[in-house]
Amino acid sequence: MSMASKSRDLPRVTFQAPEKPGEESSHKKLGKLTVKYNRKDLQRWLDLEEWIDAQLQELYPYQLQEEADTATPEPEIDIEDLLEVSNEEQKSKLQEILHECSRPTEDFIMELLSRLQGLRKIPQRK
Repeated sequence: MSMASKSRDLPRVTFQAPEKPGEESSHKKLGKLTVKYNRKDLQRWLDLEEWIDAQLQELYPYQLQEEADTATPEPEIDIEDLLEVSNEEQKSKLQEILHECSRPTEDFIMELLSRLQGLRKIPQRK
């Protein structure tokens, strides 16, 4: 695949530059913005989300329907929020999120903190 066809296949956002007084409207300049996502980073992010989900299912096992009303709901862990704070704050946030878990959570927290190392934030499309 040639380089030209690769760049043509990437998603693009086109916008118009603001008009300046005295400039003819037929000569409007168009700009292009291309967002590239690193597939390896996206895959690491997805793998981490799947791992977290599996671990939470082990920490909060399925309970019988009649117990569901009194059961502790499975918590939600936002990776992006964790990446915005320091390691100590990450640990504190996770302990706070998992404080109602009846099973030991320390191993899960330590493994998650380890897996968060080197993970980069994924740019969000707006």
